[in-house]
Amino acid sequence: MTEPVTIDAPVGVPLPTARSARLVNGAGRFVADARPAGGLEVAFVRSAHASARILSIDAAAARAMPGVAAVLTAADLAPILKSFRGTHGAFPDLVAPRQTALAADIVRWSGEPVALVLAASRAVAEDAAELVEIDYDPLPAVADPRAAVAEGAPAIHPEAPDNVALTLIHEKGDVDAAFAQAAHVAELAFSFGRVTGVPLETRGIVATYEAGERRLTVSMSHQCPHQMNVEFAGLLGLDVEKVRVSCLDVGGGFGVKQQLYGDELAVCAAAMLTGRPVRFIADRLESMVSDIHAREHVVTGRIAVDGEGRILAFDIDDLFAIGAYSQYPRSSAGEIRSVIGLAGAPYRFCAMRGRARVVFQNKPPSGHYRGVGHPIGCAVTEGLVDAGAAAAGIDPLEFRRINLLTAADLPYASPNGTTFPRLTFPQCLDALEKAVDLPAVHRDVAAGRAEGRCLGLGIVAFVEQTSRGSGFYGDGGVAVSSRDSCTIRLEPTGGLRCLSSVTEQGQGSEMGVTQIVAAAVGVPLERVEVVTGDTAATAQGGGTWGSRCLAIGGEAAWHAGRKLRTEILELAGSLLQADPATLRLMDGAIHDASGARMSLADLAVTAHYRPHAFGGRHPQLVQSADYSPLDGPFRAGSGFQLSLVEVDVELGSVKLLRHVVVHEAGRIVNPLLADEQIRGAVAQGLGSALFEELTFDAEGQPLATTLADYRLPEASDLPDIEVVHAKAPPIPGSALGAAGLGEAGTVGAAAAVFNAVNDALAPYGGRVSAMPLTMGRILAGLGRVKG
Repeated sequence: MTEPVTIDAPVGVPLPTARSARLVNGAGRFVADARPAGGLEVAFVRSAHASARILSIDAAAARAMPGVAAVLTAADLAPILKSFRGTHGAFPDLVAPRQTALAADIVRWSGEPVALVLAASRAVAEDAAELVEIDYDPLPAVADPRAAVAEGAPAIHPEAPDNVALTLIHEKGDVDAAFAQAAHVAELAFSFGRVTGVPLETRGIVATYEAGERRLTVSMSHQCPHQMNVEFAGLLGLDVEKVRVSCLDVGGGFGVKQQLYGDELAVCAAAMLTGRPVRFIADRLESMVSDIHAREHVVTGRIAVDGEGRILAFDIDDLFAIGAYSQYPRSSAGEIRSVIGLAGAPYRFCAMRGRARVVFQNKPPSGHYRGVGHPIGCAVTEGLVDAGAAAAGIDPLEFRRINLLTAADLPYASPNGTTFPRLTFPQCLDALEKAVDLPAVHRDVAAGRAEGRCLGLGIVAFVEQTSRGSGFYGDGGVAVSSRDSCTIRLEPTGGLRCLSSVTEQGQGSEMGVTQIVAAAVGVPLERVEVVTGDTAATAQGGGTWGSRCLAIGGEAAWHAGRKLRTEILELAGSLLQADPATLRLMDGAIHDASGARMSLADLAVTAHYRPHAFGGRHPQLVQSADYSPLDGPFRAGSGFQLSLVEVDVELGSVKLLRHVVVHEAGRIVNPLLADEQIRGAVAQGLGSALFEELTFDAEGQPLATTLADYRLPEASDLPDIEVVHAKAPPIPGSALGAAGLGEAGTVGAAAAVFNAVNDALAPYGGRVSAMPLTMGRILAGLGRVKG
């Protein structure tokens, strides 16, 4: 097993992203900026029904409109575009009905694409789309997950007559005995509102097809270009090497842009059928009804505690609503895997029962959004832990201290079915207590309550599973890469060009790779150019998802850099008649004990243009490395979040007074970007906790289709989020010794606010069980209005 090594600056130095200056000066290169000559614009005709049979489509009037090139339906695409199913080998019983890019016979959610109009401009395409007449036979729809599994509910798919896509039951230990013997039992109900990612840049794609070479070139706003390269080729019947996917500047992803969408497939097929470039940029309304959704769960849970305050068991029942289909290609099972696999994760306990039902409903499909089920598992766990502490009459933090896993417990095979080789809760708790004067906070809360203020404090522990290995997707037969690659070449000027399979959506992964390469080779930061996001330039890799870029892609960059450094020193030894072991490469120059002997630029010129000078040795000026974590299914980050809130008991509003994140994830490559990733993730978690919810009526019609209806957190809503990095040894299993951290803030933020609000309401005899914690729900929890 590889052990972490000593790594010098610029790794560990806080630096802004390399793209920052260009972007803030308005020089971004986004998909919407691409307008190829002779190109066609797309407008989709989307279903106005949540459930209906398509009887006929009459596009004659639309086709006759000036400027319209074509109107395409599922029947037009079928000869060149395959259907697909969101299966996963780890869940062989998952019902995954077949999907087509455009609805063929039945629409199953309001907003599902049925036809696409190709025209000279988006305006013309939209006007023509209004002329497409579709005769629907409306069918009964079901939106609420509880209604979907009720007796007599209309079946959304014949393959699942009860609307249950998957039932998972996990049990380890004697759960019934643990609850029977417990001194204290607490039970809570939870419900979580449906949300989506809302990246600043909506989804977009431009596809060009060269029929003579059967070559498809795609520019799109996506997190995983290599995944899309494979999927486009397979579903369109093309050779992978003849498909190129490039993702230049991407204005946020958050999981929304790691999926495959039917409308994007349809754009590629349209380019093939028309022989012209085709461009689609989603507007915000389309995004709200067609981007993947997430986190709609209805959960009940119990916790058993003995007389000394030790947790004995958890019992969790989850109803998870995934919309109309299992999302392709990753399936929609990821959230439920995390909820069950992370229940009780930070704690020592002996028995666990988890039951989960994954249900269909007439809503857009649910997929992977930042954290992928972690926030649900954390909120349920930490809500129950607070309830267990209250039942036992123990301070919530002291209760956690009694039950938290320590180094002596590791590796820990949790009853929830997950093994944790490394967790650092003692270090994180120590860092929390050093950063926050907790006794003073408690005194302030007590003093405020004495003055009539409704104050609450929530402290939660969390685990973030990052940097996933191949055991989940690979063994499940899903073509999602767990590996990353890096190729570095020495240019004649002594600079380095680095081709990395990681991608950049604003989180700073390119800057992190730049720092790692500069440190690995021994050159100034400004002499490293990193290229990402183009399948024609970079080797296969996973891209951005699951907090993986630097822990996996950075590891590949380190090894490629060290290989190139070794080659450079051996070449220098040949020229200088010196033992390479006595030479060092620093700041772009080769040194021996007496000082600098040769610049890297001089060596590069010689290697490129006078290779005969090396006495028969062929200089290898390009080095590559690949890396995938093979030592486990994930790497775990540990941490705590603290939230201090004030509730207005007359209005039901929540004011965030303080939010602190303590986190540990091994080596931090760039503290500035790490902190900002965590803060951004916290903001998204707080949005889910307090504001964001995709609401629907009983018939499946969306009620939140604009940002006026779907409330996002604003700067004025948030406190100054404090970030503390706990100190612990680097993570073994890699030279870099890093885990991911991009989702850590999201994982625990909602749980901390949820517990804080319920702590505030407790003196009033109130409680809320549903997120987001809207004013109406808080007033209902106080008994002041009906729920």
